[in-house]
Order: sequence, then C-alpha cells, then structure tokens
Amino acid sequence: MTEQTQIPAVQVKELRDLTGAGMMDAKRALVETNGDLDAARQLLREQGLASAGKRAGRETSEGTVLARVDGSRGAIIAVGCETEPVSGNEEFLAFAQHLLDVVWAEGSDAADGLEDERVELVAKLGENVAVVGAERYDAADEVVADYIHPPARKIGVLVHAKATPELARMLAMHIAAARPQYLTRDEIPEQEIAEERSVYEKLPEVESKPEDVQPKIVEGMLAKRFFAATVLLDQAWVHDPSLTVAKALAERDAEVRAFVRYNVGSE
Repeated sequence: MTEQTQIPAVQVKELRDLTGAGMMDAKRALVETNGDLDAARQLLREQGLASAGKRAGRETSEGTVLARVDGSRGAIIAVGCETEPVSGNEEFLAFAQHLLDVVWAEGSDAADGLEDERVELVAKLGENVAVVGAERYDAADEVVADYIHPPARKIGVLVHAKATPELARMLAMHIAAARPQYLTRDEIPEQEIAEERSVYEKLPEVESKPEDVQPKIVEGMLAKRFFAATVLLDQAWVHDPSLTVAKALAERDAEVRAFVRYNVGSE
C-alpha cells in the first residue's frame, strides 16, 4: 500500500502536535514505525538528538535574558539562539520561562535537567539553542536586585548585596554598562595578571624609563588600565565617575556579595 493510505492524516497531525515536526518528517516517521505513534515520536526525538549534535557548534548571537526577584531570592537565566526571529518565537520564549521557573524553584544546577527539552527545541526550531547561564541567589536578610537592559533584553544582571534595594538596583545597572569580569582583584588568576604585567613591561614608555622606576610604572598601569576595566570595585562608578565603585559603596556602608552578568548578543 502507499504511504498515504497507510498513515491517516489525523495521525500525522497528532504526531506533529506532539513533536512540532514538519508534515513530511512526521509522515516518514510513522511509515518507518508502521503507524506506532509512540515509536514514531521516539524516532523523531532520536533524529532531533542527532540534529542537535550537528548544530551544537553553531554560534548563538541572539537570544533572551530573563530574571525574577522576590524578596531575598533572585534568579536569572540566559538562553541563546542563532537568529533574531527565533529569539521572539513563542516556543523559544516558553522554554526560557520554564528554565527560569525551574532555576527559581530548585537552584542553578537544575538547569541541567532541561537538556532533553532543549534538544527537542533545537529539532523543532532548526537552529542551535544554548543555555548561556543560570544563577539563583538567596540573600537571607540582605538584598537581591536585577536589571535587564531594554528593549532587546539581551543583557541582564543579578546582584546580591548588603545594600538598600535602590542601591542594589543601581549596582546592577552599573554592571550591565561597565562589564566587570571580577568582583575583587583577589579573584583574578595570577597567570592572567602576570601576562598583563608582561605586556606593560615591554611597552616603549616603560622600557625608556630607569630600571628602578619601571616596576612602579607597570603597577600603575595595571591599576589604571587593567583592574579599573575588569574589577567591579576598581571601576569608576557610572552614576558618579568621580568615585570608584568601592568608594561609592563605602559611603553608603554597602557591600557586594556576588554578581552575574549575561549577554546573549554582541556588546
């Protein structure tokens, strides 16, 4: 018998509704499994796994960042995709929201439990989808604040701080704009500092100076060019550039405990 008489259209529709597969893929899967709906669904899932594997290396330069803060708890997630249309796709956004809900309820490690759902979404949408990051902070008697940069929602920040809610929000906005990589200098790997120091030591404006003053010049360059760019507490406070973040916080008896910044697009 022909494929069309073997597989009723209503069954093809049912499989498409269950999996999001295209009509021809659904019909082919039902034919290969002799009309067994569950087997066809599994076959499509396996094909989706293979497809997801092929797409895994593709760059995700679009996507969305979502956050939720309620009292002393906050969660943030970032999901990347390849194209702008998919970043607004209902199924893509539903996956991102589900991821946020799971991280909010169970913690950041719970994101790993959605791998099968992510793979199925890759198969449905036909492009790579990646969980860029997920984090949850529980601040007890302190503060959690978030900031998602409008309107694209591709940059988002979550901050845990000893501060007022207003100051914590200002911190999140600062981090979104200034892109710090570390909270303090102590967090920077020694190798990274050594490599940066080595670059400055070879600069003509350093080598031309007397040897006994060169180390001091290099340390000044590290502070002004490297630490001030990459370390949150060393950065100029975007809300008042005459202050560093450390000084702005000290004036308000505030401290940053932790932060995370996600970006799913180009800066």
